[in-house]
Amino acid sequence: MDLRIDYPIFLLLAIPLLGYFIWTWRKHRASLKKEHKTVFILRMIAAATLVFALASPYVLLPVKDEQVLFLIDRSASVEGTEDEALKFIEESLKAKKEHHSVGIYSFASNFQTEAILSRTLEHASTLSDIRGVDETDIEQALQLASGIVDKDKAARIVLLTDGRQTKGEALESIAKMAGSKISVDVVPIGRNIEHDVSIRSFTTPKVAYQGEEQQLVTEIESTKDTLGELLIYENDQLIMREEVQLQQGKNVFTHRHKGSQEGLVKYEAVIQTDEDAVLENNKLTSMTNIRSTPRLLIVTNQGKGSAIAKILNPSAIQFEEVAAEELPSSLSNILKYDAIIFDNVPGHLVGEAKMGVIEQAVKNFGVGFMMVGGENSFGLGGYFKTPIERLLPVEMEVQGKQQIPSLGLIIVLDRSGSMTGMKMELAKEAAARSVELLREEDTFGLIAFDDQPWELVGTGPIKNKKSVVETIMSIPPGGGTEIYPALSLAYKNLSPLKLQRKHIILLTDGQSYSTGSYEALIEGGKENLITLSTVAIGDDADRNLLEYLSELGSGRFYDVVDETSIPSILTRETAMMSRTYIEDNPFYPVIHHAEGWNHLFEEGVPQMNAYIATTAKTVAHVIAESEKEDPVLAEWQYGLGRTIAFTSDSTGAWTGDWARWNRWGDFWHTAVSRLLPAYNEIAYDIRMDGDGTFIITDPANQAAFLDVAVVDEAGNELDVQLEPVSAGKIRAIVDAKPGLVFFRISKDDDVFQAGLTVPYSAEYELQPPNEDLLKEIAEKTGGKIIKEPQEAFRAFKEQGTARQSISTFLILVGLLLFFIDITIRRFGWTFIKQIGKPRKVVATKVAEEETNVERILKGMRKR
Repeated sequence: MDLRIDYPIFLLLAIPLLGYFIWTWRKHRASLKKEHKTVFILRMIAAATLVFALASPYVLLPVKDEQVLFLIDRSASVEGTEDEALKFIEESLKAKKEHHSVGIYSFASNFQTEAILSRTLEHASTLSDIRGVDETDIEQALQLASGIVDKDKAARIVLLTDGRQTKGEALESIAKMAGSKISVDVVPIGRNIEHDVSIRSFTTPKVAYQGEEQQLVTEIESTKDTLGELLIYENDQLIMREEVQLQQGKNVFTHRHKGSQEGLVKYEAVIQTDEDAVLENNKLTSMTNIRSTPRLLIVTNQGKGSAIAKILNPSAIQFEEVAAEELPSSLSNILKYDAIIFDNVPGHLVGEAKMGVIEQAVKNFGVGFMMVGGENSFGLGGYFKTPIERLLPVEMEVQGKQQIPSLGLIIVLDRSGSMTGMKMELAKEAAARSVELLREEDTFGLIAFDDQPWELVGTGPIKNKKSVVETIMSIPPGGGTEIYPALSLAYKNLSPLKLQRKHIILLTDGQSYSTGSYEALIEGGKENLITLSTVAIGDDADRNLLEYLSELGSGRFYDVVDETSIPSILTRETAMMSRTYIEDNPFYPVIHHAEGWNHLFEEGVPQMNAYIATTAKTVAHVIAESEKEDPVLAEWQYGLGRTIAFTSDSTGAWTGDWARWNRWGDFWHTAVSRLLPAYNEIAYDIRMDGDGTFIITDPANQAAFLDVAVVDEAGNELDVQLEPVSAGKIRAIVDAKPGLVFFRISKDDDVFQAGLTVPYSAEYELQPPNEDLLKEIAEKTGGKIIKEPQEAFRAFKEQGTARQSISTFLILVGLLLFFIDITIRRFGWTFIKQIGKPRKVVATKVAEEETNVERILKGMRKR
C-alpha cells in the first residue's frame, strides 16, 4: 500500500496553523487547566486532519486483474499473414488465467475491433473485413489500444506487425505511454515473397516541346533473373512494347520518344511478368508539359461538323473537333487543350461527370470555355443546375416567365429494385430540378411505379416547391416493373386539364409485362394535346418499346449510357415544353463597351434573327444584349479561366446577317483569343517530400503569395494545407491517393500548371520487417520481442493498483474531534467521564451534586 497526495501545496496551510497553536500554547499554558489542555490538543489534531484532507491524499491498493490486447497488422505489406496471426493468438490463449482480460483488435490505416476486451474470450475468431490496407498507422493503433485498457490495471499490448509504418510515427505514441502500466510486446510477422517485380521509378522531362526527342527512364527491381514485358503509354495510348531481360536487383531502361501530344501529357510505364506477387507496384505515371501553339477543342452534336471549324484559320490556332459522346472524361486529357467550345451540344450527351471535370479545368487550370447557342444548348440543352451553368456568365432560367404558356408535366418514374443506388438518386435529383424550373402556378405530378403505380405528388399546381422536392427526394426503391398502369394513370390525370401544353416523361430501366394497349392510350392522349418522351436507363431497359412509345407520343427518346446525364435530360424536357426560350424576332443587338471586342463593331452591328433567352449573372460582363435586355454575348472570369456565352448559333440560321458579316471570322478569332489562358513563364519547382507532402519552390522568393490548388485525375479538388518554409518555399500537404495529381499555382494574373505522380504506397515495396523499430518499441515500454505464444501471458513486471481516496475519512475524523471539543467546552470534563458508566452510579453522582448545591444555598440564606 502506498500513500500519495494530489495537491501537496495545501499542506503549506499547516505552517500558519502550527505557528498559531505554538503561540497560543506558550501564552496560556500556565493558566490552562487539564481539561482545557485536552481541548487545545483535540483542536490542533482536528485542524491538522482538515488541512491534510484538502491536499487530497489517497492510497494505492494492489489489483490482481491483468489485461492483454492483441493488435494485428493487416496492411498490404503483411497480406496473407492473418492465419498465422490467429494461430499465434489461439496458442497464446491456452496460457490465459482467470484474472486475465483479453481483447483482439486489428489495424492498417484505420483501427477496428475484432473481439472486445473481456474475461470470457477463449478462442480467436475469424477477422472481419478491413479497408485502407494501403497504409500502416502503428501510432494510431497503439494510441487507441492504450485508450481501451483500464488504467488501474496492468496491461500488455501484443503487437503483431512487420513494423513498416507508412503513416504516423509509432515512437510518439510510445512516448505518451511513458509512466503508464502498459507494456508492448512485439511479434514480428511478414509475408514470404518468392518472386516480385516492381517499378521503382519512372521519369520523363518536366517540360518539352512538341517534336522534341524525350528521354523516358524506367527503373525496375526484380527479386530474381527473369523475362518481362515493358509497356509505355502516352495519354492512355500504347507507344512502346518491349521484351526485357530482368536481372536480380535494379534494372534501368532508357527509351527515346518524340512527343506528338501537347499540353500536360501523361506517360505510364507498366511491367508484366509470368510470376509476380504484388501487382500494385507494377506501374507508375509521370507528367510532361509539352508546349506548342494553343489548342482548341470544339465539341459538336452527335458527330455533326461545326461551322466554327470552317471559319477558324488553322495556321493561327490548332483545333480539334469531337462529338459530345467522345469528349474526354479525365482531367489529363482535357488539359491538353487551352480552350473548349460547346457548339449547340445537349447536356445529356455530355453527362455531369465530364461537366465536373471541365469545371475544374476552367476554375483551377485556366482553360477557357465557350457555349454557343442553338436548339440543343443552354436551357433547352438541359444545363440547368449543372457544373456548366456554374462556370458560365449566364443562368438558364429566364426572367420573363410570365410569358410562358400554361404547362402541365407528369413524371412517371421507375422505382423498382433494379433502380437502387446511383440511378435512383440521379433520377430523383432530375425530377427535383424539373420542379424548380416550373412556376408555382404550373401543373405537376409524379407517379412512381414498381409492380403498381404510386401517385406520390398529386397532379395539380405547385403550391409549395420545397415540400414537393422533399417528397421526391424521399422516394425509396423496391418491387417489380409494370409500366402500363402508371402511364395510364398519368394520361388519365392530364387529359381533363385545360392547359396549353401537357407532357409526360417516362423513365425506366426495366421491362414491362403489362398487356395493355399503348396505342389506344397514347392516341387518346393526343386528342387531349398530351405528348410523351421516354428515357431508357441501362442495358436491361426495353429500348424498342420506349422508342416506339416516344414516336407514338410525338416526343423524344433518350438512350442513357452515362447515368449522370439523367438530370440534364429531364431539365431539357421541362425547358422544351415552352418554345418561349427561343426568341425568334429579328433585332439589332445593343453593344456595350467591352475591352477586346469594340474594334469588331466600329462599322456597325448586323441584324440577328434569334437566340436562346437566359439571364446574365450579377458580375457578368454583357457585351451584346437584345432589345428585351437578354444577354446575347457575355463573358466573365470563373476562377482562373475565362468563359463566354453566345446565345445565338454558329450556322447562320439564328445569327442571320452576322454569318454574312465581313467581321464574322474576326468575331470567332477574337472569342478564341479571349478564352486562351495566360501562363506564367516562371517554372515553379514542385517536389514530393514524403506521403502527401510537396515542397513548392518559387525562384522569385515570393512563396507566401502563391495560390495553390490541387485536382486529381477524376476532376475532384483536393484539400490543400499550406505551410511556409522560407521566403522561397512553401509546404503543401495534400490528401492524395496514388496516381496523378495536377497543381495549379497562380500569383496575380499569372498561372502555372504541372502534373505530378503520387507513387504507389510503400506498403507494396519489397522491404524486410523494420526490426530496429520493433526492438525500440519493446524496450521503451518494458516489453520484449516474443517468439513463443505462451509468453504473451507471462508474469507482469508491474502490478495494477486502484486509487482509494482518504479525504472523506479525514474530514469525518476532524468533524468528530470538533464535536468532542464542543461537548467538553459545553458540558465539562466530568460529563465526558460519565459517558458509558452505569445509570445508577451516574444518578448517585447527580444526587450528591444536588445535595451539595442545596447545602450551598442554605448557607447563603443564613447569611
